[in-house]
Amino acid sequence: MIASNIETELAETPLAPGGPFENLTTGKALQQLYREIRAHSLALAAPLSDADATVQSMEDASPAKWHLAHTSWFFETFLLRDNRPGYQAFDDSYAYLFNSYYEAEGARHARPKRGMLTRPSLDEIRAYRAHVDNAMEQAIPDFSEKLLELVELGLHHEQQHQELLLTDILHLFSCNPLRPAYRHTSRPSLHAVEPGSMNWNTGPDGIQEIGHDGQGFAFDCEGPRHQVLLTPFAIADRPITNGEWCAFIADGGYREPRHWLSDGWAWVQAEQIDAPLYWSPADNGGWNIFGLEGDQPLEPAAPVRHLSLYEADAYASWAGARLPTEAEWEAVAQTGDLPGTGEVWEWTGSAYRPYPGFRAAEGAVGEYNGKFMSGQFVLRGGSQATSPGHVRPSYRNFFYPHQRWQFTGLRLAKDL
Repeated sequence: MIASNIETELAETPLAPGGPFENLTTGKALQQLYREIRAHSLALAAPLSDADATVQSMEDASPAKWHLAHTSWFFETFLLRDNRPGYQAFDDSYAYLFNSYYEAEGARHARPKRGMLTRPSLDEIRAYRAHVDNAMEQAIPDFSEKLLELVELGLHHEQQHQELLLTDILHLFSCNPLRPAYRHTSRPSLHAVEPGSMNWNTGPDGIQEIGHDGQGFAFDCEGPRHQVLLTPFAIADRPITNGEWCAFIADGGYREPRHWLSDGWAWVQAEQIDAPLYWSPADNGGWNIFGLEGDQPLEPAAPVRHLSLYEADAYASWAGARLPTEAEWEAVAQTGDLPGTGEVWEWTGSAYRPYPGFRAAEGAVGEYNGKFMSGQFVLRGGSQATSPGHVRPSYRNFFYPHQRWQFTGLRLAKDL
């Protein structure tokens, strides 16, 4: 299975350039990869009941059942419907139910109401996937090179939804008073560190190049490759840990407005935030954290996770540092001198905007990234839920500054 041992692969190749897609040259190889990635989605959903897979815990999250259906809708809509004469849709109503945000594909079910879809059932969604997979199995050998590239995009898209499926079910289970575990095998941190062991690495300055270099797959927002001017800076050799975050809390970090952006301080007050998401006081005076394994004692040496940009920025100010820009982060990552990646997505201080010369693709798939380049901030690296091939220097993740249900953390930078 391509993603069945994600944690091990991330530990061995923290900035893998291509992951399972590297050296992918034939339709036959892509066909096998298609089977493996699609099977992994079903494996991720296997522990869930129909009710688990149906409920939507908040507007930012989607039900697991919807993730399984939407990724199938992508292949059905953009490959089978448009390019396979005689293809019969599994159910014509699914075009409305499982379109996400593609305006060119017409009306769709409202995102905040995805949890109201008690029908179709989880079993019916599995049957839908099987229908699409059977048709794709027959179609891939006949597809042109251009269509095979679209299949590859669809598989990377599915891997993004595999990560979302895990983070969304984590949020759902956190809302249940029973605090159920998604899995029962304890997963130690990949990058636990000794307290006080953080060092600073000097980054490259002057004119540098960032953005995808054109070798292998990349999402459109990762390019074009272009020049940036960097002034002298240093970046921490690891993310901030839970233990360091406890010191921030103990020093009144959530009660002192001088370290917070105005919007961030308003958010802290309005939402009564006093710790990262999923933290809860433990009987021994410490903290527990709710994860995919249920409630667990906090690991002081593990990277802190489930932070908003506001929290990350406030910590950086409190620590006398700042968040790195995405150009700084990538310039260092390209040198291989950025250990500690792959555990948490790392907030940068950069707004998610197009690179110089960016052009969205023609047609509906052009809506994939470009139209979201407003009001969000860039994260870099990858998390314990990220597929290996997505952990590359040029990858740009992006969320709104208040969002923290993903595995989000931070790494410090400073001017020299």
